[in-house]
Amino acid sequence: MKTIAVAFTGASGLPYGMRLVDCLIAAGVQVQLLYSQAAQVVAKQEMDFTLPGRPAEAEAELGARFHAAPGQLKVYGLQEWFAPLASGSNPPDSYVICPCTMGTLAKVAAGMADDLITRAADVVLKEGRKLIIVPRETPFSVIHLENMLRLAKAGAVILPPNPGFYHHPTDLAGVVDFVVARILDQLGIEHALMARWGAE
Repeated sequence: MKTIAVAFTGASGLPYGMRLVDCLIAAGVQVQLLYSQAAQVVAKQEMDFTLPGRPAEAEAELGARFHAAPGQLKVYGLQEWFAPLASGSNPPDSYVICPCTMGTLAKVAAGMADDLITRAADVVLKEGRKLIIVPRETPFSVIHLENMLRLAKAGAVILPPNPGFYHHPTDLAGVVDFVVARILDQLGIEHALMARWGAE
């Protein structure tokens, strides 16, 4: 079973992250979830959803929400340095920061691992695993773009949540699914969120 870590930070775009976790659980993936205090504010603002402050409570609530099998979803606190993904001896197969603030992006680009979100990114990069960054909404400054370029050169995938419209989405869920489908493709996870281009 693949283990994929997902982090929510305090950027706009939490519906992408929540839908991603939903799809990963449905695909039978082991999910390790991290989120910042600012992400809790965004969850309330964008989804009218309260992310619990305690990891154990979040694990129970989100596990029920996404119908996770026992032990399939594990939530870690940001200072939980004994979590598996804090060490190169036990990294996840892939790690997605979705959504990613520009502050988090800058820390990862500079190698500043001051909490578990940034430490896990540092671990994944040094171990040659896939790191996917889904940055917050537009526009980007030159500083933001240079940090993205630095991470891309280090092996990260920069995946801005820019939806296409050739699949003719009829609602917001269709737009969200387009972006999540691109993330799942990068992770090598099968899905049926949208038809493949050229498929009959």
